[in-house]
Amino acid sequence: MGEKIEELARFIARTGWDDMPEAVHRRAKLVLLDTIGVTLAGAARPEVTGLTKRLLAGAGRGATVLGPGLPQADIRTAALLNGIAARSVELCEGVRGLQPAPHILPGVMAIAEQRGLGGRAMLGAFVLGYEGAGRLNRGYAQRIVSHPNGQLSLLGAAAAGARLHGLDGAGVSLAMRIATSMLMTASYGNTVAGGTALNLPAGLGAVAATLAPEMAAAGYVALDDAIEEAPGLMVSENSAGTLADDLGQRWEILENYFRFYACCNPIHSALDSLAETLAVLKPKPEEVARVDVATFAFAALMRNAAPPNYFASKYSLPHAAAVLIARGGLGFAEIDDSALADPVIAALRPLVTIAEDPAMTARSTTTLRPARVTLTLKDGRSATAAREASVRDTEKADPEPQVRAKFHELAAAHLTPKGVDAIEAAVDRCEEWKTMGELIEPLRQHAV
Repeated sequence: MGEKIEELARFIARTGWDDMPEAVHRRAKLVLLDTIGVTLAGAARPEVTGLTKRLLAGAGRGATVLGPGLPQADIRTAALLNGIAARSVELCEGVRGLQPAPHILPGVMAIAEQRGLGGRAMLGAFVLGYEGAGRLNRGYAQRIVSHPNGQLSLLGAAAAGARLHGLDGAGVSLAMRIATSMLMTASYGNTVAGGTALNLPAGLGAVAATLAPEMAAAGYVALDDAIEEAPGLMVSENSAGTLADDLGQRWEILENYFRFYACCNPIHSALDSLAETLAVLKPKPEEVARVDVATFAFAALMRNAAPPNYFASKYSLPHAAAVLIARGGLGFAEIDDSALADPVIAALRPLVTIAEDPAMTARSTTTLRPARVTLTLKDGRSATAAREASVRDTEKADPEPQVRAKFHELAAAHLTPKGVDAIEAAVDRCEEWKTMGELIEPLRQHAV
């Protein structure tokens, strides 16, 4: 495994934007657009604005916080706050259980802004950090109770930061090995309990991008087998030696997904199945008698019918199902703070029952998430639908139109209509940016 990791580090160090296929360029720009929108939305959450106010009181300058007023901060504070914000509304993208973008993009954007680097360097480093995280994920599997935030994506962030600093393969490897001392093991229990502290690891992953390469360049030393030991023994369950196969031929970012339901991924199959039954029966909320869900073990844990706050509501299948029935959608505007107090939704949540199906558990994977839903109305009519995975994972439709529409929705509260279009156009040509100012200035100019 050690030589495979070194091979991966050398690939990250030597690969440039022009070495990547056009399909990777297009997908990377789409992820950038998506993450900017998600970050702007997350920056408005009250806990994020509160933390921003506290941290900026003692911060320096050098990078931009994508929050109200677009304040300047030192690169680690900016990376931290933008990473936390990108995780705060449960709409960030991912790949096979990881969420690389909120860990990696805020760090590389902050470094690029501080160092006066252009769009090619910034986005190319992001793609390579994403590649590192995704490939490590093929070699290591996190423990079932541990949320993937702050683990392998953090190592990818360190690699991306090292690439922007111009470190060679040995330097990239060293930065990643130093970053193993920053790995976190946040519990999945935070989700159903409403523990917004779960968003901190993404922010600290972004900090790792700015810190680990500096430590490597300063002469810090890490164990030669730090990556094998930390993910392999301490935070993960097993390892395999395939992480360097087909480097430069198969790209992790091309296997990513975008999230359009503003709730946790493992329950999306059940929600898609519920949507099918609603399309058949077309009930009014008051006509629903019960919703019976059978699904795999992990999704079955998300059964809290009385989520205590906004964050917990994103991990409650009864709540998400009730929102879908009452509001007809599961986007940012539907699963919002008002949904928690909506009496129609509150009345529907107890009608949703969830049971684990052992056979579904046995065949579930990070992409195969089976569910079966039966919707029964008070007049006795019923409909059943089942899926092995979410619509997103099975239909493989081009996500670009939905990503662009999602960006417009999320950015509309923070930018003028002209500004939304301007940022979208800027991202489309980001490989032409001379500096990050070509993104930051339009954001500032068109802020509402």
